[in-house]
Amino acid sequence: MVLTGRAALVALLAAGVVGGLVAAGLAGWAAVALATGAVLLLVLGDTLAAASPRALHITRSGDRSVRLGEVAEVVLAVRNGGSRRWQGMVRDAWAPTAGAQVQGRPDDRVALDLAPGQLVRVPVALRPTRRGDRPTDRITARALGPLGLAGRQRSMRADWTVRTLPPFTSRRHLPSRLARLRDMDGRQAIAVRAQGTEFDSLREYVPGDDVRAIDWRATARAADVMVRTWRPERDRRVVLVLDTGRTSAARIGDETRLDLAMDAALLLAALASRAGDRVDLLAHDRRTRAQVSGGPGPALLPTLVEAMTDLEPELTETDARGLVAAVLARVRKRALVVVLTTLDRAPMEEGLLPALPALTARHMVVLAAVRTPHAAAAPLPANSSDLAQLSGSAGRAEQDRESLRGWGGAGGGGGGADAASTYARAAEARADLDRAHVAAKLARMGVRVVEAEPADLAPRLADAYLDLKQQGKL
Repeated sequence: MVLTGRAALVALLAAGVVGGLVAAGLAGWAAVALATGAVLLLVLGDTLAAASPRALHITRSGDRSVRLGEVAEVVLAVRNGGSRRWQGMVRDAWAPTAGAQVQGRPDDRVALDLAPGQLVRVPVALRPTRRGDRPTDRITARALGPLGLAGRQRSMRADWTVRTLPPFTSRRHLPSRLARLRDMDGRQAIAVRAQGTEFDSLREYVPGDDVRAIDWRATARAADVMVRTWRPERDRRVVLVLDTGRTSAARIGDETRLDLAMDAALLLAALASRAGDRVDLLAHDRRTRAQVSGGPGPALLPTLVEAMTDLEPELTETDARGLVAAVLARVRKRALVVVLTTLDRAPMEEGLLPALPALTARHMVVLAAVRTPHAAAAPLPANSSDLAQLSGSAGRAEQDRESLRGWGGAGGGGGGADAASTYARAAEARADLDRAHVAAKLARMGVRVVEAEPADLAPRLADAYLDLKQQGKL
């Protein structure tokens, strides 16, 4: 049994009646007993008059999956299987991150008035705010009596799960990269042979062609000088490696580094699959969290999306040697290994940099990292000496912070804000120099580095793949 606000109001009115009866000469205990009995009778009668929640038959239908940021619709079918009219409310509870809205309202309750045998369909819109499975909780049905004082309530289950997939916002860049790929695949033959190219055709020599491409036998048979042309090989191996360790949990805007890395990996996978290359995925921190052995074809992208859906950053340091060992154990022949991680100096120098030579000795390695955008209100100085001075200030941490505060305070009003801005710019400059230092070390090891801001990481990584493809370096 459940009570409503009306029952409390009736109880207050009964208390006033008790006062009146006592004033009329009725004994106090008798007045209280009379008023209490009347209220209890009303509540009990209203409860018995309410329809049974067990008469409701509830089922679900609708979407089973949705991309993050999009809306899924699940329909709640409620039928009155009893012989009495059913009036009350149904509450459909979902996890808060499911973003449920019943009948277009930011609420999970809906009032129902059902005749015997009547069926209604209640649309529930879901806009999840996190990846992964979003299950429903219990459904609670509450039927009220005709007076609205009390009723019956029962919770039941109609299990349903909506799987929230990565958004893949970078897919808008796919058509332009596919157009470039079609240009490369036969329309623009490469005049110089390189690793990762195969013979395409012969054509007449034109000024600017490399003389090493001249086919002397074909030239002897023809009236003109003939050169060989080459095209990028197909069926190459591309291994996407997601670093799911501590650094991938850093938030850049509304997304984590891991979310941005997954988006870039999906664009590259879609492009490489269309190019006829085989694509594998490996997500690793202290252990392997996900792995996919894919290949060209339409089934690759859904498989990758499914594997990425449950990935979350792990708040532990990545085992870089274990990551490299996992890649080497998985891929024997030469492949393009794309590691999506960070360029932060401390985790790179203590982790991945010492382990990379074992990987670069056998494979072509590309390291992709997202760069945190600097605040537009705090531009870095153009003068290199000023930049170095600010960078040194950032490296001295708290000592410099105090000196900057003192400097700012001497300038009068607003000096504190200037000091904070200067210190922030110094920290950004120091971080830029550290990343440049790491990138230079990687370049000397033969690693190609792709670093870009969040919106540019996916297309820049796709362009780097196409450049390597065009140059025959895969």
